This record gives sequence, structure tokens and C-alpha cells, in this order.
Amino acid sequence: MSTADVPTAAQRCQVMGIINVTPDSFSDGGLFLDVDAAVRRGHELMQDGADLLDVGGESTRPGARRVDEAEELARVIPVVEALARHGFPVSVDTMRASVARQAVAAGAVIVNDVSGGLADPEMLPFLAEVDVTCVLMHWRAHSTRMDDFCFYDSVVDDVCAELRGRVDAALHTGVRPERIILDPGLGFAKSSAQSWELLGALETLRGLGFPVLVGASRKRFLADASAYGRRAPDVAADRDEASDAVAAIAAYGGAWGVRVHSASGPAAAARVAARLHGRALGAERVAALAGER
Repeated sequence: MSTADVPTAAQRCQVMGIINVTPDSFSDGGLFLDVDAAVRRGHELMQDGADLLDVGGESTRPGARRVDEAEELARVIPVVEALARHGFPVSVDTMRASVARQAVAAGAVIVNDVSGGLADPEMLPFLAEVDVTCVLMHWRAHSTRMDDFCFYDSVVDDVCAELRGRVDAALHTGVRPERIILDPGLGFAKSSAQSWELLGALETLRGLGFPVLVGASRKRFLADASAYGRRAPDVAADRDEASDAVAAIAAYGGAWGVRVHSASGPAAAARVAARLHGRALGAERVAALAGER
């Protein structure tokens, strides 16, 4: 799969399955550090309906400290290479241009930079140089300090303005507009209430003119929507039903993709949303959707 084959916003919502090759991620840290375990997880996610796999070697949970470049490379590159060898579309989740460069050389077709190019001044020039599809997320600070930066006059207006700034910087550097996907950064320098407000503003975010990736899976702001019966909302995996509901809302709301830990529910949501939209758009679109696999 070349960068030219990366799905566009015109197709149904894409399901991006997360593979954290980290010991300290909030949901599944330590489960997929071994390359074989990570590849098995990739197979499981794809079999459950994921469209692509997002590999990250550095936790960005609140309070997480950065790993050095050598450690991130050692974690990420063998997994990207192995997954690409199996023919899976791979995204690399990194804030370092050096890691992105080696990951793309190993077969990654998307660079997912949660800092939107702010953490490494070499990232945007690299993205322009290799002409790779990129996700630019709204970001204000590294994980150790991000909770100190959740102050906004209007979270929707301010996030949109700051994302426009990242787009302008990318375009000025030479990144082609058709290569850009935006992510509002739910949970990153946002309170729970602010994350919910952004989630409800998907139409406004799409109004920026770029595909939108929604990353809500198992995040702490979903805890209050997961607290029922005997379930423990503070356990990340117990937020999967709420995560699936968000995926359904995002898919129906026109998101380019959803980034998820578990793929089966979001994959069903993406296909249901596509068929509902197809019905509204007429018989020709329905016929086209019926041919999807």
C-alpha cells in the first residue's frame, strides 16, 4: 500500500487499531512489547475489522515521561516492519522526525504526530519531503505538563484556531493539503467537559476543510458514561461500550476515522453509518457501498 492508497474522507469512516509497544500506556501498556505479540495483535485487530494499524512506542498518557530516541526506535521499527511485511497498512504514532523517517522507510503509510509538528521542528519538513499522509493533532504540552494547559476562552473556537495554525505551518513548509488529517486531541490538555464539548462539535471541526480523526477510545473522560451496574469505570478496558458509542457518533458525523483499542464495535459502527449515509445519498451510492469489503 503506497501513500497514494491511504483512504480519503470520501470513503466510509476508517478504523485505526492501536498497537502500543510501550510498558506504560494507560490501557494496555506492556502487553505488546514483544514483536511477535504486537504482530498477533495486529492480526486480531484486522480480523475484527480494522482498516489500518497505529503503532506507537511512547506513551502519551497524562504524566508519562518521554523515552529517548534510541528506545523509541527499538520498540517501533521492528513492529512496523513486521506488520508491513504482512501487508497491513501501518501508521506510526510518533513526535520525532527521526522515528517517522525510519518508520516510513520500514513501510508506514501515515505519520500520526500528536504534537502536530510542535515537538520536533524537523517533523513538518520531513512530511513535506517524503509526501506522506499525516495526522496533525491539537497539542499544547508534553504529557508531564499538559493538564496545566486546559484553559480556553472557548475550547471549540480555540482548538479550531490552533489547528488552523498547524495547517498553515504545514502548508508553508510544503506539506500538500490532501495529505493532512486533523485530530482535536480529546483528553490532551482538555478537561472531561472540554473533551465532551469538542466531541459534540465534529461538524465545526470538519468545517476546517480537512478529514478528522477522533481518538476517544478508553480515555478517562468516558468514565462517567461507563459507570453503571458493577462496572469499574476507572479500569480503561471497561470503557469499551462508551468507546463504541463514540465511534458510532463519529462515523455518522462524518469523521474520516476513529482510533480504537478494540476494532469490532467501531468497524460495525463505520459500516452502519456508511449505509445510512448511502441511503440518504441515493441508489448509486448504496450500490457502491454494497461492494465494499
